[in-house]
Amino acid sequence: MPEIYHTASAEETEQLGYRLAEQVKDRKLPPFLALYGGLGVGKTAFVRGFTAAIAPGAPVRSPTFALVHEYPAVPRPVFHFDLYRIGGEDDLISIGFDDYLHRNGIILTEWSENIPDFLPDSYLEVTLEKDDPHDPDSRKITVREIGCETKEVSR
Repeated sequence: MPEIYHTASAEETEQLGYRLAEQVKDRKLPPFLALYGGLGVGKTAFVRGFTAAIAPGAPVRSPTFALVHEYPAVPRPVFHFDLYRIGGEDDLISIGFDDYLHRNGIILTEWSENIPDFLPDSYLEVTLEKDDPHDPDSRKITVREIGCETKEVSR
């Protein structure tokens, strides 16, 4: 069953990312997060908060042109992908996506709708959307575990 959160600012979106990262770090949630949502819905803010819990001080920004940013951390690095420009399997192979899956890191993919056939068997689906046309910072964030035993995401 999905968990639904509402945030009213980029800072609150970052805080939610941080809290979920703590659960991933404690291995209560899968180490692959598939992010969904259009432009400007807060995916990078979510990743910034998430990464702060795993790799404090990492300068998180959208990897739009680099396609992936690596944030070294102990015991596991964070790999942040922007898959907006990915058109298929050949593109994923050219960026070494499969290699990252085998590096025992934590992976966050923006624009996961572009790779539905390449998502792992178990992952966390995070959908961000604007939910108030009068408040540009208001977000609805839905978090759902896919392919995992049913567990409740801690608030």
